[in-house]
Parts: sequence; C-alpha cells; structure tokens
Amino acid sequence: MAKSKNNSNTKKLSYISVPSQIINSLSSSSLQSLLVSPKKSSRSKSCSRYLSWLSNYRSPNFWVFFLFLFGFLGMLKLGFHIDRLIPYSPYPCSTTQLRDLVPNGYFKSQMGFGSNAENSHQVEVLSESQPLISSGVLESEVGIELNSGKVGEEAEGSEFWKQPDGLGYRPCLDLTQEYKRASEGIVKDRTKYLIVVVSGGMNQQRNQIVDAVVIARILGAALVVPILQVNVIWGDESEFSDIFDLEHFKEVLADDVRIVSSLPSTHIMTRPVEEKRTPLHASPNWIRSRYHKRIKREGVLLLRGLDSRLSKDLPSDLQKLRCKVAFHALRFAPPILGIGNKLAERMRSKGPYLALHLRMEKDVWVRTGCLPGLTREYDEIVNNERKQRPELLTGRSNMTYHERKLAGLCPLNAVEVTRLLKALGAPKSARIYWAGGQPFGGKEALQPLIKEFPHFYNKEDLTLSGELEPFANKASVMAAIDYIVSENSDVFMPSHGGNMGHAMQGHRAYAGHKKFITPNKRHMLPYFLNSFLPEAEFNRIIKELHRDSIGQPDLRRSRVGKDVTKYPIPECMCNDTNTHPYL
Repeated sequence: MAKSKNNSNTKKLSYISVPSQIINSLSSSSLQSLLVSPKKSSRSKSCSRYLSWLSNYRSPNFWVFFLFLFGFLGMLKLGFHIDRLIPYSPYPCSTTQLRDLVPNGYFKSQMGFGSNAENSHQVEVLSESQPLISSGVLESEVGIELNSGKVGEEAEGSEFWKQPDGLGYRPCLDLTQEYKRASEGIVKDRTKYLIVVVSGGMNQQRNQIVDAVVIARILGAALVVPILQVNVIWGDESEFSDIFDLEHFKEVLADDVRIVSSLPSTHIMTRPVEEKRTPLHASPNWIRSRYHKRIKREGVLLLRGLDSRLSKDLPSDLQKLRCKVAFHALRFAPPILGIGNKLAERMRSKGPYLALHLRMEKDVWVRTGCLPGLTREYDEIVNNERKQRPELLTGRSNMTYHERKLAGLCPLNAVEVTRLLKALGAPKSARIYWAGGQPFGGKEALQPLIKEFPHFYNKEDLTLSGELEPFANKASVMAAIDYIVSENSDVFMPSHGGNMGHAMQGHRAYAGHKKFITPNKRHMLPYFLNSFLPEAEFNRIIKELHRDSIGQPDLRRSRVGKDVTKYPIPECMCNDTNTHPYL
C-alpha cells in the first residue's frame, strides 16, 4: 500500500489499493517515482488509470457486472444453443442415445438389474419426460460400479431354482363304492374303540398316527385321539392337540373313521386289551384275524409301538386313506401354523429359498456308527459313547466307519453339504433355512456352510424376541415349525434319510412335485475323496448323478414295500393320461 501527500494547508492522506502481484512486478525505484513525481506526464496519467481500474477490482459493482455478463451469456446459451460459447454437449445423455444402448427402451439385466420378480419394479420404460440418470442406471454418468459378477451369478443360480416336471400329476383320492358303503356302518358304530400310544419324535409320531387311523378303519372301530408318549430324549410332554388341529382332524376323517376325544361312559371302566406283539409289516388280514374278535368282545383295544407295524402294501382304498390322513387331516395347530408360516414368509421376502434338514446331532453320529469329522477330540467322544452304549447303534455293527461312509449310510457333514450344493449350482447369494437340532460341535460344525452361504438361518435367527417362548422345551413343536418352513421352501434337501426326509419327500410330491434333492451319497462320495479331480469336472459328474434325483414323479409300483406317503403315485395322484390305473 502506497502513501502520498498533497500541497494543501490541511494535510490529507489518500490510499490506493494495489494487488500484491502488481507491486511485486514493479521495482522499488519505479514505484517510488510513480508515487512522488510532481509531474503528471501522459505516461503517469496512463498508470493512474490502470491503478484506478485495479482499485475497482474489490468494488461490489465490478462483481455485479461480472455476474450479469456471465448470466447473460448463459441465457443466450439456453435460448439460442450458442455451442461455441460454451463447449459442452447440450444433451450428455439423450433418450435416443440410451435407446441405442438398450433396445425397446428398457433397463435390462446387463445394466446391473436382475431379471427376477424381486427387481422387476426397477425396470421402467423410458419416456421423453423422464429423468435420464436415475437409480444408478449408467455407471459412466453417476460413477456407480455395476456388479456384473452378481448378474452372472444370478443367471447361473436360476437353474438351481428350476422345478422338476410334474407330468401333470395331481392329488386323486377317489374311493370305490364298496369303501363308501362300508363307511356308513363304521362311523355309526359305538361298540369298538381303539386306543394307540405313539412314540418317538414328531415325524415318527405322524407316521404312527397315520397307521392308527388305517388300523381303526380295518377293525371298524372308533379311534380315541392318539396318546403321545413322553419323549425320553427331549422330555416333551406335548399332547395331540398341542401339535395338531384336533377339530380339523376329526372333520376331515368324519366319513372314514369316527374320532373321539375320550372313551364314552359305557367303556370308561373297561380294561383294554393290550397288544405288544404286533409284527412288522402286518397285513389287513392279519390284523382282522388277530384283533377283531378281541376288540368286539372287550370293546377296547390298546396298541403301542406302531412304528412300521402296518404293511406298506395295502389295498387301493386304504392307501388313499393313508394319503388323506398324512396330507389333509394332520394339519398343525393354529399357533404352530401361524409362527411357521410367518417364518416362511420372512425367508421368502427376498426371493426363493432352500431348506436343509441337517442331521448332525451327537445322538445321530452315535446311532449311525459314523463320525462328525470335526476334530480328533470330537470323534473320540462319539466313539467312546458308542462303546459304552452299543445298543444305540441302529444296525450293521460289523461295518467299520469307512465302510459305512462309502456305502452311503452316514449323514453328510457341513463340508460335504457345501460341496454338493455348489456343484449343483446353488448361488452364493442363496437364502438357506436349516432345520434340525443343534449340531454336535456347535456353530463350528456349521462354519463351512456359513462361509460359503452367508444367508444361513434357522428359526432362532428369524424370530423376534419372545416369539418362540410359548414353545420352549417342546421339541415336537419345534420340529413342526421346521416342517412348515421346509415344506414351503422352493428347494429341499436332507443331509440324511429318516422320517423328516421321507415325510417331506411325499408331501412335496403331493403338492405338485416341488424340488426335492436326494443326495446320491453312495455314488458321489468317491468323487469327494478324489482331490485331483478338477472342479469343473467334479461339478459335471455331481450334476449328472443327481439328474433324476430332484423330485420328479416316481411310481411306487417300482418300489414295492415303500410307503405311499413317500411315493404317492399312482394310488394318491393321477394325471390325464393315467387317471385311475389302480381301479
């Protein structure tokens, strides 16, 4: 900043604002002569005008004029498209350009959206008035990375969710006229009553209840609501009405067997005839010859331990009755149905889901003669318990663990389930519900599955605080919840056979042959042990081994001795080309 004095009597100070760049560009002598020179030459006048202009640099009027100028140029740009003044494209992302990239004016899955129903709301037709950059559509314009890998994964995983061809089979329970005529006398009878005590887990109890209804029909007796024996392992004291809808059970079977809640007063003091020696796979003729006279004489017959006692090969009408009980009459109680359906809805809220029934509990490893394969310590615990209680081993005690494993008699562990699912095309984003008891080894036993499929849940993960409290310490009720969520899944796979897997296989077939993967353990395990097999070749082999094991229609006639509730064709299901092959 420079200072100068005038020659007036009153001394005044005047200041000139000069930018530092100008001052620095002048030498000290030039600046001094500029400020104190008494002569006002033409050159000094020019410098004065220059400094005066610089003084306006900080004036508000200067900036108002500057902004007005640029605003005016902007208006010319918008109104008259003066492209040379502002060198930018007028429409950086025009409708025409975008339609050239995306045919028919739709946002396709190639632009980062999946083709499934979940994302269908994001697919919109472009119009002239719509904003052209929205929802992260164009990576180059908004800087959002498109996850093309996820799109590829979804496209690959879509094959996994594909359902088998049901060949048009549907439930078909038409009964013969002979059966219907006999029903009139059976439901009116008030002299004969059958009491049954069923045991085991929930799915085992279901099977016995089905047989109990059929036996009551064979004997022409009324069935007292089955008694559920207290589970010695879980200590579950649930009654029939705690698990199943009793009124629905009675109503559905009203034309087949009379169901009563208790013995009438005329029979309440009668000592029932108890039978404990029912052989395996007893035929209807054996049951009539053995029990009919006794129940007619005494009025009440008590049966225990019905598991697999009734033959699987029955007349057509009785097979249909089996299906009617299993798939229609045995509906779960409303509270269980409510929580089960709620969890199924939560699983389905983000698309299809897979249900796994994992048999990895400690008692399963002990009973099957197999090892969990977690660590040497866990294997030792199982071996020691089996030695202390050899009666727990369910069969084939002469086989070693490795022989059992290669014969397909062992449950799959988490590593094997993971490899199988990956080989069958399950995407990493697959939502998985796992049913079953807590695995031996806790969460550590599930780590291979959790690592590969992070969306991995059970009922405890899906419920809100307090939702499961009414069912605490009721193993059968918990199993029923698992059953509902599993039955509603898009794909189901058990890690081992058993009552749950068998019931689910038949139920899903009866519901339209929903996908059910049956692990071909005996044939696939040698390939699991081959560490030199390339992954692509391994996947091809595993898919080929399971090509016919995904829940396609399977006729029971080719499997004599198998339960119709597992293979409902042809007795309980028919199609247009094979309406009544059994009549």
